[in-house]
Amino acid sequence: MEETTATIMASLSTLTPSHLTHLTNSILSSTRRHHRRLTFLLSSPTLFSLTLHHLHTLSLPQKSLLISRHLLSSLHLLTRHIQSNYATSPKPLPPPISTSLTERELDAVLLLLMLCETHKHNPEALNAPFCNWRVNLRNVFSVTLLTVSSYSAPPLGACLGSVLIPFVEMVSRCWRLVGVLGCDGRDEGGKGVKEVAASAATVVALPAVEVSVGGRECVICKDEMRVGRDVCELPCQHLFHWVCILPWLGKRNTCPCCRFRLPSDDVFGEIQRLWEVLVKIGEKNYRMLN
Repeated sequence: MEETTATIMASLSTLTPSHLTHLTNSILSSTRRHHRRLTFLLSSPTLFSLTLHHLHTLSLPQKSLLISRHLLSSLHLLTRHIQSNYATSPKPLPPPISTSLTERELDAVLLLLMLCETHKHNPEALNAPFCNWRVNLRNVFSVTLLTVSSYSAPPLGACLGSVLIPFVEMVSRCWRLVGVLGCDGRDEGGKGVKEVAASAATVVALPAVEVSVGGRECVICKDEMRVGRDVCELPCQHLFHWVCILPWLGKRNTCPCCRFRLPSDDVFGEIQRLWEVLVKIGEKNYRMLN
């Protein structure tokens, strides 16, 4: 978890004050929305009982997927702001799948995360009978709610401790929980990141460009791309014959030349892609400072 937090903080350190402010405001807006949902959930005995029952019916993989979608939404928020700070980076790509959760799903994942944190830091609140859980959790949550609700538009000096650090800790916690539940994005052999197809929406949106310089070959078929012919350009600016790249992207979401990852419709594949973005930016910043 410490390594995860360090990676995110290293990527955040690359942001300019203006980008940091925009990110902080986005996080604050998202945090307030989640707190409103939790407040409503913990104030309604009926909704709380229904949500708790729903969680009990979910299997471990289903709970992992729920947390993963919540994690993916947070990573999209982070990478969108961080990548926009780099003029030389490939243009940030829109989410290929809906990262928004229904109210029922959001209630379930927020309650699940709260139960995990309460079990870790305030286990006595859950040692009581189920009928007392809602009141106990509401008392635990009230302290956090009062702390966050006291901030409106925090100045740059205050945003790190009041908004960013709790958000980073939440992302790290979700990352750890997804790994604990056994869904870490590896292939069936457990030896590496599994291959996933590029999302259909991303492939359809790829631009066709005209070859203007001779002597360039498609690395997939090894044939030369003729001048004047329309070919496919990936976000990393590598060119390929359409007839070659489409079957390739139907099986994997990486560029054949540089391994640049395109968005996919696989939640765990997307988490891995966005995590690699954060790692590369953090490492680049570390090299510049040293």
